[in-house]
Amino acid sequence: MPHLQSLNPQYAQLQNHGRQPSVNLVQGNIFSTNSVDWFPDISVNQHVTLDLENLTVLEPYLGDDHLHVGVGKGFFISKIGHTKLHTPQRTFTLSIVLHVPHIQKRLLSVQKSCLDNNVYFEFHLFVFYIKDFNIKTLLFSGQNKNGLYILSKTSTTFIPQAHQSPHISASVDL
Repeated sequence: MPHLQSLNPQYAQLQNHGRQPSVNLVQGNIFSTNSVDWFPDISVNQHVTLDLENLTVLEPYLGDDHLHVGVGKGFFISKIGHTKLHTPQRTFTLSIVLHVPHIQKRLLSVQKSCLDNNVYFEFHLFVFYIKDFNIKTLLFSGQNKNGLYILSKTSTTFIPQAHQSPHISASVDL
């Protein structure tokens, strides 16, 4: 992918992996494509979005690669950009986001998120968490709906850092 490298040295990492952007995606109409949800996926090697409104540093994609989905179909990559998700604790950066107009969902690469933000994901049956790797601070949480983990806009709002527990004191008369 020599065109990515010429746009920005940061894109050289795509070329160094020697892989075309790919995802394993089950397409369907489970959720509206107008939502602001991101879908974390361990099989995605790049972040992917269908819209442009939240991308910054937008550059045209000059390569001839396509985003390949699980069934082998290739989707046209039109642009590359970056975006950020904010929490009161810190900013979560999504670098090298591929704009693919015909994809149906925003896909969040778990591996790229971990590498770019020094975080880790915890996946549980009905919920997942994204935590800071060094101090184990909870940054985001999301739900599992119909078998898909969803990071929604509400997940990027304030998340309490301490769990309050009622302080119970007992006194005994002797």
